[in-house]
Amino acid sequence: MATRAMRPRGRFDQRSWLGRARDALDGLVKHSPSRFAILIFAGLILIFTLLFSLPIARAGEGSSAPLHDALFTAVSVICVTGLATVDMATYWSPFGHTLVFVGVNIGGIGVLTLASILGLVISRRLGLRAKLIAASDTNPSRIHVGPVAERQAVRLGEVGGLLATVAISALVIEVVIAVAMIPSMLIAGYDWWHSTWYSFYYSAMAFTNTGFAPNPGGLAPFVDDYWFQSLLMIGVFLGSLGFPVIFALARAWRQPRKWSVHVKLTLTTTTILFVAGAAMFLLLEHANPKTYGHLDAGPTIYQSFFMSMMTRSGGFATIDMHDLYGSSQLVSSMLMFVGGGSASTAGGIKVTTLAVLFLAAFAEARGAPSMEAFGRRIPRDMLRLSVSVVLWGATIVAVSSIVILQITKAPFENVLFDVISAFATCGLSTGLTAELPPSGVYVMAATMFMGRVGTVTLAAALAASQKRQLFKRPEERPIVG
Repeated sequence: MATRAMRPRGRFDQRSWLGRARDALDGLVKHSPSRFAILIFAGLILIFTLLFSLPIARAGEGSSAPLHDALFTAVSVICVTGLATVDMATYWSPFGHTLVFVGVNIGGIGVLTLASILGLVISRRLGLRAKLIAASDTNPSRIHVGPVAERQAVRLGEVGGLLATVAISALVIEVVIAVAMIPSMLIAGYDWWHSTWYSFYYSAMAFTNTGFAPNPGGLAPFVDDYWFQSLLMIGVFLGSLGFPVIFALARAWRQPRKWSVHVKLTLTTTTILFVAGAAMFLLLEHANPKTYGHLDAGPTIYQSFFMSMMTRSGGFATIDMHDLYGSSQLVSSMLMFVGGGSASTAGGIKVTTLAVLFLAAFAEARGAPSMEAFGRRIPRDMLRLSVSVVLWGATIVAVSSIVILQITKAPFENVLFDVISAFATCGLSTGLTAELPPSGVYVMAATMFMGRVGTVTLAAALAASQKRQLFKRPEERPIVG
């Protein structure tokens, strides 16, 4: 009898311990999911920094990597940036490259979404709190107090389906692109083992919008392989759309009328920027002998589209960014600053933020009382959020640029290009990042971290809890413009 009485109590004690642990985690998440996200990002960066610091992670000499190089690589990997202070292809050992491959997939999926998936696996169900965490990753406006008025791309009750879509789509897309890349690797002269490994590596880097290359020389062996470059563009495009858009297209890709405003704005703005960026590169660089001046018309047009896609957050390049004209570098910086879609592997202020700002300007020019798009009214709260994102992003870029300029005394255009690339987690560089002293490396790492965590999430995490004000102060209009 005593034995029987003790067994249920043991099971009860075990459940109580797990329950207390879950309550503690729930209490941490309850106050601010955004702060929880930052803690997870910081924790992962710390773990990968320690791993990259191990002698086994470095190739050749057997000595460990310096702290600033290990930290910068860890931040660049987890934040899926693609910038590097070392030659990624030769500096790291096979163990180090494995860390890079695993890290970019973790960072690309998004730590909030990953945490929700782990919670679902552990508890075998997705509770309300976990749904709120995942929803805040797919729609940053949910982190603010109060209801969200606009129709969402993914509703709270559909988060479970979104998580399955995230895992399945990431796996399927990377595998399909990797298999399609293998013939190009074999043609380039690599054996079957290296062809397979490089293909999966490039596929992961394209879908996560990272831009690292595992082979010495990077894209040099594939500069005339338009099949391989097209696969990179497809991977970058799909990764930059955002998982809510992929989820919506998977459900109703034949029924555009059922797409939400978020999906339509993302697809429309992405297409416009892709075509406009290609047109600008074609116009500005067609006579540059160091970039496209020696190419025929067809390859010049193709490379212009390739560069337009990669400056949106892809990070791959067939030319040296330092060889671009100053006007083209400015266009690249503008495209990088915008980035890709919300809840995607891309960085930047996001295309929907830019779309809301243009819709607001258009509505103001017409004298319309509200913003409208695709037969729907967009609440003014989204305009305030968009302005906050742009101002916060511009502040990060400005402060980082001033500090880097003071440290390096490098040309302004090169500093601005690399800082925006770091903030937007793009990965393109004029060569400045690889030459930074340790103090500059730490500043650039902080820029990457703030860019990947997200301007909205970071601002909400740093701000105090919103207070409900039961009165209104007298109104007075300042002179603007």
